[in-house]
Amino acid sequence: MKDDTNILDSCVRQQLMEQAVQVYHDKEYKSKTWHFPSHNFTLAAIWCPFLAKAAIFEDNNGVPSAEPQPHLDKLDETWTQQYKNFDYAVIAAGKWFLKTAVYYENNTVVGCHYCSNKNFTELGFDHAYRKVLNLMFNFITSSDHHVYTFFRSITPDHYENGNWNTGVYCNRTGPFKEGDIEMNDVDTIMRGIELEEFEKAGALGSKKGTNLELLDTTYLSLLRPDGHPGLNRQFHPVVKDKNAQVRIDCLHWCLPGPHDAWNDLLMEMLVNG
Repeated sequence: MKDDTNILDSCVRQQLMEQAVQVYHDKEYKSKTWHFPSHNFTLAAIWCPFLAKAAIFEDNNGVPSAEPQPHLDKLDETWTQQYKNFDYAVIAAGKWFLKTAVYYENNTVVGCHYCSNKNFTELGFDHAYRKVLNLMFNFITSSDHHVYTFFRSITPDHYENGNWNTGVYCNRTGPFKEGDIEMNDVDTIMRGIELEEFEKAGALGSKKGTNLELLDTTYLSLLRPDGHPGLNRQFHPVVKDKNAQVRIDCLHWCLPGPHDAWNDLLMEMLVNG
């Protein structure tokens, strides 16, 4: 859900034209809540990258000390306990499921993803992603509190010249034209899982009066390699040392363009959907 902060925050600022008051943040400033007093409007950005309960062993710079440990049968209470307070929600997941991970069910290890150094069953990211999405959608469609919920599809990365940790770059300054790029196999698999689980949830939700919409930004985002922080993941990374080793970020989104398009799509669905 973290990724959707920029979508809603920008929408709110444009539509309400009021400075938000931050009324909450967690210890690491990953989850935050803002209030717009004159409109009695509250916006929350909740950081729970697996959507499921998970032990995560990373510092503030994203450096891990151990594999994350998601529970494939338990949702993260960080968001489920607040769900009853929402009128609208944008939910997204995805890339965290590609990390090396140890999976739990019934508080017992059932397997892992990409952990050849451990004597666990290789289940794969696709197995875990499907289970968690199914669990999440079941929670939403079975809730007595009907939240107008948007599920945002996977957004692709734009690493060129290798993988995220092998001397890559993403220094394009303009969009691709349609046909210039195709989705990679992993994103295609994840998007397929999302569409299948969303379709099942939509059929069930419509019978129960659940408002569930697909915010499909995948192909829209695929054409925007210019929207990533790239070298500037941190503030002025090479001012003091032009040869500094800096992690290139071609995954997250922060530059103008893609977010504006997401905002337009979301507002169209809200107003005229």
